[in-house]
Amino acid sequence: MKNNNKQDNDIYDILSKNIKKYRKERHMTQAQLAEKSEYSHEFIRRIEAPNSKKNFSLDAVNNIAKALEVKIDLLFKSPEEDDDDK
Repeated sequence: MKNNNKQDNDIYDILSKNIKKYRKERHMTQAQLAEKSEYSHEFIRRIEAPNSKKNFSLDAVNNIAKALEVKIDLLFKSPEEDDDDK
């Protein structure tokens, strides 16, 4: 059971890092992403914060992907998968 919890945290970490990565690639601030995705700045900040407890829905991930203008599956790719694509 403990291992599943670690895996759960890993997917949130991957999502968090990718959201931040694509936001920065698009030269957007957290406030701009919040406005474009119709979430609060605090919500976006918590998603990206490395040590915060993460709990957000697939709907939220989908809305953020649309706001970032990326395919949702890119937000789920681990850094190892990115290396495989190169």
